[in-house]
Amino acid sequence: MSVDFTYRIHMPHRAGQLAQLTGAIADAGGLIGDITTESVTREGSVRELTVEVEGDEHAQRLADRLGELDEVDVDWFRDRALWVHEGGKLNIEPVHRVANVQDMRDVYTPGVARACRAIEEDPDAAARYTMIGRTVAICTNGTRVLGLGDVGPRAAMPVMEGKAVFYRQLAGISAMPLLIDADDPAGFVETVKRVAPTFGGIHLEDIRAPDCFEIEQRLGDELDQPVMHDDVHGTAVVTLAAAMVAARQADIDMQDATIGQIGLGAAGWGIAALMVEGGAGRVLGSDPKDETHAKAREAGIEVVGVDELMAEADVVVATTGQPGFIEADMVREGQIIFALTNPEPEIDPRAAREAGAVLAFDGTSVNNVLGYPGIFKGALRACADCVNTQMKLAAAWAIAGLSIESDQLVPDVLDPDVHEHVATAVCRAAIDSGAGREGAGPPGL
Repeated sequence: MSVDFTYRIHMPHRAGQLAQLTGAIADAGGLIGDITTESVTREGSVRELTVEVEGDEHAQRLADRLGELDEVDVDWFRDRALWVHEGGKLNIEPVHRVANVQDMRDVYTPGVARACRAIEEDPDAAARYTMIGRTVAICTNGTRVLGLGDVGPRAAMPVMEGKAVFYRQLAGISAMPLLIDADDPAGFVETVKRVAPTFGGIHLEDIRAPDCFEIEQRLGDELDQPVMHDDVHGTAVVTLAAAMVAARQADIDMQDATIGQIGLGAAGWGIAALMVEGGAGRVLGSDPKDETHAKAREAGIEVVGVDELMAEADVVVATTGQPGFIEADMVREGQIIFALTNPEPEIDPRAAREAGAVLAFDGTSVNNVLGYPGIFKGALRACADCVNTQMKLAAAWAIAGLSIESDQLVPDVLDPDVHEHVATAVCRAAIDSGAGREGAGPPGL
């Protein structure tokens, strides 16, 4: 797996020196990203260069090579991912600053009793007078983290913090990671139920299949706030949106198209099931695990072999976790290919296009960050009691609509206006479907 290292370098300030440095990096197999000039004098310069390398040993070899150049000193080099994680990625900050005694009386005693009494008389008032209405719990037991597998709850924390960063930055939602030390669904469900009153919504993340399905079902049935497993549904929403846009670009009618889903784990099942709900003409699924087949058929997915799927599908989505799974001779002329396994896809998009695919994309093009902030913001705004199919489809259509307007596969994932657009669509769908209520959400969300 490639990683990014930043090197802080002192070097002479003369013509050709930077070219010599970058040439040495290229010769050593490094791929240069950012170059920042920290200072320049007549005698020398200080620059920080970010370089993609293959790992720690490669990073050290590159540092040694740069240090061998005449008059070049490497002050330090750091793994950027670990560097940015030092101290964690989250803080809890107050909304109101307490600057005087009156502020203290307002936010604490005696004023706080007024808010407590209001919520006692009307529990729904908690959405107005506390953080509950704009707060989501991100719950995991770390049994299926990214492509790393079962790393346990504590090692899953960097991912949960990252999710919370995007909630805050893109949707103005406070999100709290909760690490659940329970491998069994019953223990997980019971723990989340006991802390659920603290939150307006429950975001499930990085839980292995099939446990994730049971956990989501039980929490959805037993809690009165929205529950969504992002790996299943957030990924499905964004993939459906991207597929609709790609099909339009390739002049394929989704209502007549055959969609093929390779891999029926958490993400794969979610994608295929939402394709069915979204009105795809026919949805095929393939997975070597027999235990996935019954659930797929219940969702209206036809279970077939990989060869049949590749031969018949107009749009192929792969979430196998197996790099290189799709060989070039399996690709049919005119297909759309989404090879979504990270960091290495089932087939390189360039190779897929060379083999005849009209369009091909990997996981860098389809990111569930585009879905979950707006979905939960819309659900919280409507005080929804669930995240239902109508809300998920509304999110997918909203994303696809923005993509078509911009003539891109997906809109800018870091644009807060995109997530506000999704939230508005999801809120309306929640109200129209009876899952939410008009004007019930917290002020300012």
